Amino acid sequence: MPIFHPDNRSRSPRHAEIWAAYEIAYTVVDFTAAALFVVGSALFFFASTTYAATWLFLIGSVFFGLKPTLRLIRELKLVALGRPDKVADMFDS
Repeated sequence: MPIFHPDNRSRSPRHAEIWAAYEIAYTVVDFTAAALFVVGSALFFFASTTYAATWLFLIGSVFFGLKPTLRLIRELKLVALGRPDKVADMFDS
């Protein structure tokens, strides 16, 4: 089964369990990133909190970067459950 195929999440109960756990983590990261950006935006209204706002934006950006990382890790894990010997072959071509 190819990476990012929609059927990967339902191939077995273990696949569904892993998919759900990563989906929860993805959602938590998404909400955290959004909250950091909203609070950071509000802090930019005051000159005295600009430094803190900049840090919140930076941390929020890291969280937004975690989103595709989580998706890729999840997909590699799902594919490896079915055919661990074939995961490396996906990257050879």
